[in-house]
Amino acid sequence: MKTYASMTKEELTHELESQRTILSHWEAENLTLDLTRGKPNQAQLDLSSDMLGVISERGDCFSEQGLDCRNYGILDGLPETKRMFSELLDIPEEMIMVLGNSSLNVMYDTIVRCMLFGVAGGREPWVRQGRTKFLCPAPGYDRHFTICRTLGIEMIPIKMTKFGPDMDAVYDIACSDPSVKGIWCVPKFSNPEGITYSDSVVEQLAALKPAASDFRIFWDNAYAVHELYDEETHLANIFELAKQYGNEDQIFYFASTSKITFPGSGIAIMAASEKNIEHIKPILASQTIGYDKINQMRHVKYFGDADGIRNHMKLHADILRPKFEVVEKIFERELSGLDIARWSNPRGGYFISFYTIPGCAKRVYQLCRSVGVTLTPAGATYPYGRDPEDSNLRIAPSFPEMAELKLATKILCTCTKIAALEKLLANME
Repeated sequence: MKTYASMTKEELTHELESQRTILSHWEAENLTLDLTRGKPNQAQLDLSSDMLGVISERGDCFSEQGLDCRNYGILDGLPETKRMFSELLDIPEEMIMVLGNSSLNVMYDTIVRCMLFGVAGGREPWVRQGRTKFLCPAPGYDRHFTICRTLGIEMIPIKMTKFGPDMDAVYDIACSDPSVKGIWCVPKFSNPEGITYSDSVVEQLAALKPAASDFRIFWDNAYAVHELYDEETHLANIFELAKQYGNEDQIFYFASTSKITFPGSGIAIMAASEKNIEHIKPILASQTIGYDKINQMRHVKYFGDADGIRNHMKLHADILRPKFEVVEKIFERELSGLDIARWSNPRGGYFISFYTIPGCAKRVYQLCRSVGVTLTPAGATYPYGRDPEDSNLRIAPSFPEMAELKLATKILCTCTKIAALEKLLANME
């Protein structure tokens, strides 16, 4: 198979006409296909349906300490819920707070607290210190960037490597600029690259001595147990490493059951040092008397312990793995050898990171949308929506049924070919 770059103008023109004809057949079908967000599909949600019945009478609502979970009390989570997360994430129970149903909500609230109240042992609140900046590994999670944009925090893109964020850039900027207050990290099966940070990168982050004394690492371990295959992907324990360097106060750690049980009806945790928790809890107490303890109890009764969650996630993997594999197979069949696209082959998480040749991602997005295939907008995985090469698209295979997923992926490949052909022909003018 010839690469497109090796074709003559006449060959490129003929190939473009052929691919446009293929696309035109789909235009008449009024398709509605969605590859946007990493939502669990119905089969995955059904895996947790029995959880809804584990609390069916009054006696089910009492914690192991005798607390009636239907009533007020316990600001930072039931001890048995903390214990389950402690076993799952290898974090001491005393460092864990169980805070509602959404880690995104917890992260937003955490940054707002930093803005309004500062951090433990830090200077005055961030909002009183002038410009606030965050390091943003990119491509990265668009909702992290939305939090910063909403709160007026300046975002500094940091290039992602196959090992994690470019640590030379992280050190150069964080260690020289005291207005840089934090960094976003999705350390395992990162969104969208699917990269798990290397031990070296985790240790460098744990050892970081930033210019700002109130700097925080926002460690969003959203895919901590989301392997697609049987082997476990190792992620170094950042708290253990940070303690060695005297930096345990620098870590804010987040996780949830959103893609384990029910998104929007799961439970979210924040883990932090004793000093940080002492600072945070009085502020939380002015916001709420406590979070949904019945839901916490429901999760504990259903799973029993961390192994119960791990076994449950194998069922998720059995549903998700074939979807990832079929997308990768179609990419390989349709695009391999043309030298116009590349993509990640993640071992876990929820996304495939797809790259066109530079200058084509927005055009691919537009072409897909014209025939009823919705993608996350090109550029969304970069701060301010600015992909410097206009090449990255995030693909989410989880939600569509298999037949829809196959069709949407084929259409994506056709649109990628058209965009590349148009670009190459334009360069010949």
